[in-house]
Amino acid sequence: MKRALRLAARGAGRVSPNPMVGAVVVKDGSVVGEGFHERFGEKHAEINALERASEAARDSTVYVTLEPCTHYGKTPPCVNRLIEARPARVVIGTADPNPLVSGKGVKTLEKQGIETVVGVLEESCRALNEAYFHFMQTARPFVTVKFAQSIDGRVATVTGNSQWVSSAPSLRLAHRERSLHDAVLVGVGTVLQDDPELTVRLVRGRNPLRVILDSRLRTPLGAKVLRDQDRAKTLVVTTRLSDREKRDELHRIGVETLSLPGGRTGGVSLARFLEELGKRGVSSLLVEGGSEVITAFLREKRAQRLLAVIAPKIIGKGVETVGDLGIKQVSNALRLRFRKVSRRGDDVVIDARVGEQD
Repeated sequence: MKRALRLAARGAGRVSPNPMVGAVVVKDGSVVGEGFHERFGEKHAEINALERASEAARDSTVYVTLEPCTHYGKTPPCVNRLIEARPARVVIGTADPNPLVSGKGVKTLEKQGIETVVGVLEESCRALNEAYFHFMQTARPFVTVKFAQSIDGRVATVTGNSQWVSSAPSLRLAHRERSLHDAVLVGVGTVLQDDPELTVRLVRGRNPLRVILDSRLRTPLGAKVLRDQDRAKTLVVTTRLSDREKRDELHRIGVETLSLPGGRTGGVSLARFLEELGKRGVSSLLVEGGSEVITAFLREKRAQRLLAVIAPKIIGKGVETVGDLGIKQVSNALRLRFRKVSRRGDDVVIDARVGEQD
């Protein structure tokens, strides 16, 4: 199962909205076939592994990180192919939360006389696909809030200058994270201050959907994030009170706008926004800033993951990373669970989950 997990991870950034899945076929103590889901719309892990095993799959043990599917999607059901191959046993890392699959894959195999075992390295298998599990259970994207700050908690100087707070290796990490998410988001303030492209350039990978929160449609028509719509789509999310003529201008240059009700503070309603992204099949969202947007997601408890890059720099007075969350007592502070602490160049990178308790 550990080998299957390593294989599954190789599909990162290429299979969404499907989950990452790996499979290994073992017979007489030897691996006779293995595979993973390589790209959305292509063969699933079990199919790739069984094809490599060929006739040796009969009476084997198949290890797969996620319950085999039972429904027709882009490809036929994996359980059908497993039944044809006639392994003696199928060992499954974790059940699939998709209601089209959940429990049905196991029952179908058992009805055909194939022994099944569920729950091997289950925690690791679920963690690998935490965005997929969250999306299936909530119909909303898994949200990662990412920022780079000085050690004294500033994302920019008092003049707004932020290039570059972090190191070159941390910038590559940021681009890697973009490639792993379905969408990347900034507020209009970041567009006006930094004019980012929000594409993947420093690493190999796909470009996510680019999203701008812009309640008053202040995004300039010449902004970099509006260019190259054939390479990376942009969605400008605004309110129903925004200027109709500006929306028409954006449409003329190929940029989609989405008008939503205003939130509690006059900006875009994050609850409605995330609901709309879910309807579009966006299962993961990377929030890159700025400070107001980061604060809004944390204040409304809309983030599941926090990725903080801490640079060994002191800026002093400047733009704080997180603003007022309305917290008056330390006991009410947002709780984090550190999943991983690492180094990127001179920076410290903290990968944490928001709201998880011991």
